[in-house]
Amino acid sequence: MVKETWILQFILILLVQYCYLASTMEEKAETAVPVSFLSPPEGNTTFLDGTTWCVALAGASQIDLQNALDWACGLGKADCKAIQDGGLCYEPDTLVSHASYAFNNYYQQNGNSDIACNFGGTAAVTKHNPSYNKCVYAAPGSVSSSAPTFFKRTTSLIWWKVAAILLLLYLRS
Repeated sequence: MVKETWILQFILILLVQYCYLASTMEEKAETAVPVSFLSPPEGNTTFLDGTTWCVALAGASQIDLQNALDWACGLGKADCKAIQDGGLCYEPDTLVSHASYAFNNYYQQNGNSDIACNFGGTAAVTKHNPSYNKCVYAAPGSVSSSAPTFFKRTTSLIWWKVAAILLLLYLRS
C-alpha cells in the first residue's frame, strides 16, 4: 500500500508540474508578441536585398519608442547589455540610439523578417549599417534565435511518457 501511494504521489507531482509549465509557456507566448503590427508579414527578404538592419525612426514619439525599447529588452529578449551604462553602445545616450540597437538585436534574433522590425511603427528596415566606432550592430547570422530549441520541447514530452508508463504500471498492480 505504501508503494502504491508513493507512485500515485509521484505521478500527481509530475502532472502538476507539467500543467504549470504548460500554462506559463502559454502566458509567455501571449505576452511576448507586440500589440500592433503595421507592416505585412513579408518574411525574410535579406537574401534578396543583401544585409539589412532594423533601426528606430527618428520621428517616432518618445513614449512609443520607450515602450518599444522596454518590450524589446524585456519580453522580446533582445540582448541590451551593450546599451547599458558603460557598454560599447551606450554613447550616444539617446533614446533613438538605444532603441535602434535593441530593435536590431531583436530583428536579427527573429529571422530578419519585416514583421520583426515594426515595434508599433517606431522602426524600419535599412540597408545602411548603423554600426559606429566600437559599437557593432548584429547582422544576419551573428545572433542566435530566442525561439525554444527542439531539446527543450522534447523534454516535457519525455516526462509525459514517464508519467503515463508509471500510471499504467500502477493500474496493472
